[in-house]
Amino acid sequence: MLEWLVALCVVILVVLIWPGSKYFGTESKSDALLRGLGISQQATKDCDGRARAVALVCKPSALANYLLKHCRTFSNYSPCVGCTWRASAFLQSVYEACWPYDSPVQFVRDNLQLSDEGLVSLDWAVPSYQRRRRTSSHSTSPVLLIIPNSFGKFTRNVLKLCETALSHGYLPAVFNRRSHNSTPLTTLKLQQFGDPADLREAVRYIRHRQPAGRLYAVSESTGSGLLLSYLGECGSSSYMTAAVCLSPVFRCQSWFENGLCWPLQWALVLYQKICLSRYKTVLGESIQTDTLFASCSLRGLEEALFCQSGQEGAAPAAQTGTSSICNTSGTWDAYWERNEPLRDVDEVAIPVLSVCAQDDPVRGDAQSTVPLELFETNPHFFLLLTDRGSHCGFSTQPKENAAGAFGAASPAAAPNSGMESRWTNWSHRALLEFFRATTDFFAAEERAKQLAARRRGLGGGAGGRAFRHRSVSTCKRVPACSHNIHAIYNWQRSYTR
Repeated sequence: MLEWLVALCVVILVVLIWPGSKYFGTESKSDALLRGLGISQQATKDCDGRARAVALVCKPSALANYLLKHCRTFSNYSPCVGCTWRASAFLQSVYEACWPYDSPVQFVRDNLQLSDEGLVSLDWAVPSYQRRRRTSSHSTSPVLLIIPNSFGKFTRNVLKLCETALSHGYLPAVFNRRSHNSTPLTTLKLQQFGDPADLREAVRYIRHRQPAGRLYAVSESTGSGLLLSYLGECGSSSYMTAAVCLSPVFRCQSWFENGLCWPLQWALVLYQKICLSRYKTVLGESIQTDTLFASCSLRGLEEALFCQSGQEGAAPAAQTGTSSICNTSGTWDAYWERNEPLRDVDEVAIPVLSVCAQDDPVRGDAQSTVPLELFETNPHFFLLLTDRGSHCGFSTQPKENAAGAFGAASPAAAPNSGMESRWTNWSHRALLEFFRATTDFFAAEERAKQLAARRRGLGGGAGGRAFRHRSVSTCKRVPACSHNIHAIYNWQRSYTR
């Protein structure tokens, strides 16, 4: 009920105060940003001569050329325009975040006890008509790890992504941080914004439970900070084949400091206070809860939770006998030195696709908030920059037979079974096609590598005759293991060339 009231208040404020022309424009923006990217005129127009609403920004490489050739969804985006609420970036963001969604997906929860006795949880998505609630550990279906926003709310975007992933043969699992989404808080330690320690243990559990399936990851909004931090710290030991960030917030310290427009910030601060209020008594042992609940900004909440060490009235961790929630440095800048998502970005060793919209009201202006130099210089990062799409929206009215044509090309594709909704998200189709294309590219690179090795073997000794007379056992192929780190990352030099 509270979410309905918040959504209603925000909509009324927008309609009465904010100029409608700012949100319901019928013409596409003139993109100085896209023109500055050096994208050719041919690359931004389709066969009819109409300007495309999306551009792929990346460093030229073998994988980039493969994606441009095989990912048709990248250039097939028709955002809603005209005098409709779906053309409004702000209203679309509010709708995706607050409006309830009747999903045919159910969740089976695994509570994971961490090394410090804290709890996180994994919600495995299963269709409602499926009788068996658990998946066999021998399943070869790919696993899709979904990291929601840092506030822990299950949005329509997450539910629809689970629904779409199930219809294409994936096993979706949603990662819930400590105290998020009814996960019990068993220690005084909350997860800092970019601390990947808990996620690392969850990934190990997924690899143990599903050892035969490839692992992919998708994050939304501020949850991308956790995914990027994990990929940077783990490097080639992330156990993931590819990852996607939907409407990510890259420069998070600036995002917290500059703040959002006041209706969005007020709603997010209120939601976070409501979630933390159930732990007010226990949190009072380590932080000043009066300061926490008196905060009126996202930065104030983050500072009250993690940057209050040594303040008067906060009990030291040694006296409470538990792990303190306070940051040991006690300073805002030092906190972000350890939690900024891009701090170890040079160590990322898998393909990462970011899907961003220029009209994103949560992230802010694309020219100042999107690190274009990262995508232009790092061969592991790819950016789909759209003209419209809002924040985690990217909704389009599905075309006939579009889902069927796409589903046949997906890994472990399964019949649709009526799981996809009437209104589909273009970003979900794009990310699944990105996963398929990268997997196919890696498989082709591995076949080429094995063929080259065989040719080198055939070239030795009497024109290759000695090789033909060898025992068959010496030619035995090593079975491919989807979670073998050395097998996954031996393509790195190839696709970054």
